[in-house]
Amino acid sequence: MTFSLSDLEQIIAEKAAASPEQSYTARLLQNGGKEAAKKLGEEAVETVIAAISNDREELTKEAADVIYHLLVVLKGNGVALGDVLAELERRTAQSGLAEKASRKR
Repeated sequence: MTFSLSDLEQIIAEKAAASPEQSYTARLLQNGGKEAAKKLGEEAVETVIAAISNDREELTKEAADVIYHLLVVLKGNGVALGDVLAELERRTAQSGLAEKASRKR
């Protein structure tokens, strides 16, 4: 059995329902999820640094942190992973350059 983003989304949903004293995920989501968004930004910067440093092991760890924190932010804002995947699927129906040009500015 392979671990999937859907599995992680389910785990996050379960942990979000727990007490903030018992769950890091719930703690990130209290007070409107601002802490989760800040943490996502921090992890994104650390991922960039690892990528620039060509540190494969650190990049792997930081990428995992980014994915986890992104899913927590999505949960806190009521956005399902399926919605994000549907948007990615829609975008792949055309070239990346055409898709980017079609975005509202």
